[in-house]
Amino acid sequence: MITFDAQEFLRIGAAIYDRRDQIESMADAAVARGFDNIVLCSVGGSQAMMDPFATIIRRLSSVPVVQVLAPLYTTGGHPEVTSRSLVIMASKSGDTTETVAAAKALQKLGAPIFSVVGVDGSPLQALSDWCFVYGDGRPQELVLYLFVGALLHRLGSFEAYPRFADQLRNLPAALVDVRQTFDARAIDYCERFNADPYNIWVASGELWPVAYAYAMCVLEESLWLRTKSVMSSEFFHGTLELVERDTCVTLLVGEGATRPLDLRVKDFIERYTDNAVVIDMADFALAGFDAEFRWMLGPVVANAALQRISKNMEHINQHPLETRRYYRKVAY
Repeated sequence: MITFDAQEFLRIGAAIYDRRDQIESMADAAVARGFDNIVLCSVGGSQAMMDPFATIIRRLSSVPVVQVLAPLYTTGGHPEVTSRSLVIMASKSGDTTETVAAAKALQKLGAPIFSVVGVDGSPLQALSDWCFVYGDGRPQELVLYLFVGALLHRLGSFEAYPRFADQLRNLPAALVDVRQTFDARAIDYCERFNADPYNIWVASGELWPVAYAYAMCVLEESLWLRTKSVMSSEFFHGTLELVERDTCVTLLVGEGATRPLDLRVKDFIERYTDNAVVIDMADFALAGFDAEFRWMLGPVVANAALQRISKNMEHINQHPLETRRYYRKVAY
């Protein structure tokens, strides 16, 4: 496998899990302080990384959850965001302009902030009440599985959390297996579709943010490939008319409540295009996890598989994932 070191991945995954107590202590402090709702507020890929947890919170509890993009909050506010909101924010660099601006406004409002950042000493860390710095640890979602899970458990909404959290020790190894299992399919995908002028990505529920972010932040931003992302629930209200025999349509199928919507799309695309690609989370082993937790792990499993497309597409197209024309290159 190109550009992947399994042993290093296991090491950096353990670097987060080994600090489980620290993450859970932050959750305890947030519960002790008290809050009326949970707000997910960042931008771009960081927001998309957090958004599946809105689905998880809603399905496991009655805790109200609000999703608001940082630049929208700073320009218009949000009536449900108050000093009694617990705000969760994320930024790999910790200095994302829009996210830092929102954090300043939220701090002024008096809303407590828990942040997940990749760089120690960053502006977002300084603005946060609690901050977990993951450094080179991956996946960042592991932090939120522990933090959000602990929150809901303390509130009496996720009785199975201790068992889930114990099993999360197995997540790095499970994701290594996903990458190794999917790599041959990823290579075939890249060889077939690397020069396509346009492709469609479809998903729903907890996997929708994954498809949205992958299309936007990886295929468009990093690989300069033209895409359209659409929810399974809306696919039949517009996008279906763009499907032709040679149209590449990639569908992520989840194991949660919206799986029937994905399977409806699967039936359609397999009839009307020769380039239907279905990536079903149910096909991955996920050793070490009980079946009841699989749907929650769908986003991080999908991201692990899709990373193999990214790395192989980078190699086949000779287009480094780090290359940018405009992002953080020019003023805008």
